[in-house]
Amino acid sequence: MTNTVLIVEDELFVVLDLEDLIAAEGFAVSAHCGTVAATFRAIERQRPVCAILDVRLPDGEVFPAADRMQELGVPLIFHSGHANEEALRARYPEAQVCPKPSSPSQLRSALQRAIASTS
Repeated sequence: MTNTVLIVEDELFVVLDLEDLIAAEGFAVSAHCGTVAATFRAIERQRPVCAILDVRLPDGEVFPAADRMQELGVPLIFHSGHANEEALRARYPEAQVCPKPSSPSQLRSALQRAIASTS
Protein backbone atom coordinates (compact mmCIF):
# COMPACT_ATOMS: atom_id res chain seq x y z
CA MET A 1 0.00 0.00 0.00
CA THR A 2 1.34 3.43 -0.91
CA ASN A 3 1.72 5.78 2.02
CA THR A 4 -0.59 8.51 0.79
CA VAL A 5 -2.73 10.93 2.72
CA LEU A 6 -5.98 12.41 1.43
CA ILE A 7 -6.65 16.07 2.22
CA VAL A 8 -10.29 17.17 2.23
CA GLU A 9 -10.15 20.95 2.57
CA ASP A 10 -11.53 23.88 0.58
CA GLU A 11 -9.12 26.58 1.79
CA LEU A 12 -6.03 26.72 -0.42
CA PHE A 13 -3.62 28.04 2.21
CA VAL A 14 -4.63 25.31 4.64
CA VAL A 15 -4.11 22.71 1.87
CA LEU A 16 -0.62 24.06 1.20
CA ASP A 17 0.30 23.92 4.90
CA LEU A 18 -1.00 20.35 5.17
CA GLU A 19 0.87 19.28 2.04
CA ASP A 20 4.13 20.61 3.54
CA LEU A 21 3.50 18.84 6.84
CA ILE A 22 2.66 15.54 5.11
CA ALA A 23 5.75 15.73 2.90
CA ALA A 24 7.96 16.52 5.91
CA GLU A 25 6.71 13.30 7.50
CA GLY A 26 7.72 11.31 4.43
CA PHE A 27 4.28 10.73 2.95
CA ALA A 28 2.67 11.75 -0.31
CA VAL A 29 -0.68 13.42 -0.87
CA SER A 30 -3.00 11.14 -2.84
CA ALA A 31 -5.32 14.05 -3.60
CA HIS A 32 -6.70 17.22 -2.13
CA CYS A 33 -10.41 17.62 -2.47
CA GLY A 34 -12.50 20.71 -1.89
CA THR A 35 -15.89 19.01 -2.08
CA VAL A 36 -17.63 15.89 -0.86
CA ALA A 37 -18.17 14.76 -4.45
CA ALA A 38 -14.46 15.06 -5.26
CA THR A 39 -13.64 13.14 -2.10
CA PHE A 40 -15.77 10.17 -3.19
CA ARG A 41 -14.04 10.15 -6.57
CA ALA A 42 -10.61 10.28 -4.92
CA ILE A 43 -11.23 7.37 -2.55
CA GLU A 44 -12.53 5.25 -5.42
CA ARG A 45 -9.30 5.88 -7.36
CA GLN A 46 -6.93 5.21 -4.47
CA ARG A 47 -7.47 4.29 -0.85
CA PRO A 48 -5.27 6.52 1.32
CA VAL A 49 -3.58 5.35 4.50
CA CYS A 50 -5.04 8.37 6.29
CA ALA A 51 -7.38 11.30 5.62
CA ILE A 52 -7.37 14.82 7.03
CA LEU A 53 -10.89 16.23 6.80
CA ASP A 54 -12.51 19.63 7.10
CA VAL A 55 -16.16 19.31 8.12
CA ARG A 56 -17.88 22.04 6.09
CA LEU A 57 -17.34 22.01 2.35
CA PRO A 58 -19.09 23.93 -0.45
CA ASP A 59 -21.36 20.99 -1.31
CA GLY A 60 -22.18 19.95 2.26
CA GLU A 61 -20.68 18.35 5.32
CA VAL A 62 -17.98 15.71 4.88
CA PHE A 63 -19.78 12.99 6.83
CA PRO A 64 -20.96 10.77 3.92
CA ALA A 65 -17.37 10.54 2.67
CA ALA A 66 -16.04 10.08 6.21
CA ASP A 67 -18.52 7.23 6.72
CA ARG A 68 -17.25 5.54 3.56
CA MET A 69 -13.61 5.91 4.61
CA GLN A 70 -14.43 4.57 8.05
CA GLU A 71 -15.98 1.50 6.35
CA LEU A 72 -12.73 1.08 4.39
CA GLY A 73 -10.65 1.30 7.57
CA VAL A 74 -9.00 4.62 6.70
CA PRO A 75 -7.90 6.50 9.84
CA LEU A 76 -9.55 9.92 10.04
CA ILE A 77 -8.24 13.22 11.36
CA PHE A 78 -10.88 15.94 11.54
CA HIS A 79 -9.25 19.35 11.14
CA SER A 80 -11.99 21.94 11.26
CA GLY A 81 -13.08 25.14 12.90
CA HIS A 82 -16.70 23.98 12.64
CA ALA A 83 -16.40 20.66 14.40
CA ASN A 84 -18.42 19.60 17.38
CA GLU A 85 -15.72 17.51 19.01
CA GLU A 86 -18.13 15.56 21.22
CA ALA A 87 -20.37 14.64 18.28
CA LEU A 88 -17.38 13.67 16.15
CA ARG A 89 -15.98 11.42 18.87
CA ALA A 90 -19.37 9.76 19.31
CA ARG A 91 -19.80 9.11 15.57
CA TYR A 92 -16.15 8.29 14.82
CA PRO A 93 -14.63 6.91 18.04
CA GLU A 94 -11.33 5.96 16.38
CA ALA A 95 -10.89 9.38 14.71
CA GLN A 96 -8.71 12.18 15.95
CA VAL A 97 -9.91 15.75 16.23
CA CYS A 98 -7.58 18.71 15.71
CA PRO A 99 -9.66 21.90 15.83
CA LYS A 100 -8.57 24.82 13.66
CA PRO A 101 -6.25 26.39 14.31
CA SER A 102 -4.01 23.52 15.38
CA SER A 103 -0.28 23.75 15.82
CA PRO A 104 1.90 21.93 13.30
CA SER A 105 3.18 19.71 16.11
CA GLN A 106 -0.38 18.70 17.07
CA LEU A 107 -1.20 17.82 13.46
CA ARG A 108 2.13 16.01 13.03
CA SER A 109 1.43 13.90 16.12
CA ALA A 110 -2.09 13.12 14.90
CA LEU A 111 -0.73 12.07 11.51
CA GLN A 112 1.94 9.85 13.07
CA ARG A 113 -0.66 8.17 15.33
CA ALA A 114 -3.03 7.63 12.40
CA ILE A 115 -0.35 6.10 10.21
CA ALA A 116 0.90 3.92 13.09
CA SER A 117 -2.64 2.59 13.58
CA THR A 118 -2.57 1.09 10.08
CA SER A 119 0.59 -0.94 10.73
